[in-house]
Amino acid sequence: MTTAPLSLEHIIKPSSLTDKKPPVLFMLHGYGSNEDDLFSFASELPQELCIISVRAPYILQPYGYAWYAINFDNEKGKWSDDDQAIASRDKIKNFIDEACSTYGLDEKNVNLLGFSQGTILSYAVALSYPEKVKNIIALSGYINENILVETYKENNFDHLNFYSSHGDMDQVIPIDWARKAPVILEKLNIKHVFEEFPAGHGVAPQNFYSLKKWISTKI
Repeated sequence: MTTAPLSLEHIIKPSSLTDKKPPVLFMLHGYGSNEDDLFSFASELPQELCIISVRAPYILQPYGYAWYAINFDNEKGKWSDDDQAIASRDKIKNFIDEACSTYGLDEKNVNLLGFSQGTILSYAVALSYPEKVKNIIALSGYINENILVETYKENNFDHLNFYSSHGDMDQVIPIDWARKAPVILEKLNIKHVFEEFPAGHGVAPQNFYSLKKWISTKI
């Protein structure tokens, strides 16, 4: 399928469905990567899903893209640009509407799959604008409450469902950060599954098998 000139660059794998609006899965890659990365999963996921892998808006030199800058400062140490992250959160929200309208997708069956920084943004979109999404696969990331809308706790999360996972040897994002996510989701009464795998900062084969099985029962 030819991609349309929307607000974010993307690649697309069409759904196998032709008789109704298909469900859609948006893929959000990690820091320094691009839209080709997670798209390698597309052929292994349920065929009825239209899969759209999105390129983050900020260019990194010499190559790659980011949803927000990560800065290294002698005084502050490593810190993230939350303003850029909030801007990306809203870019994704708007892109979901654009893509569903342009490609004739089921706006009531929008799913997200994020990795690392893409997971942080997936959490932010889902918790800030739960009416926009249904199922979220959150791989190797965490919830950054600083980039959620201020009133997020007042939202209706009844229909949301999360699959979160993390490698217990992750040296990029500590497992302790990831373990806070199910605690937050529990307090918000959001349905969720959280799994840990003997892996680093990546998606182990058993992790992929588990998320594939999970999403197959949710769409």
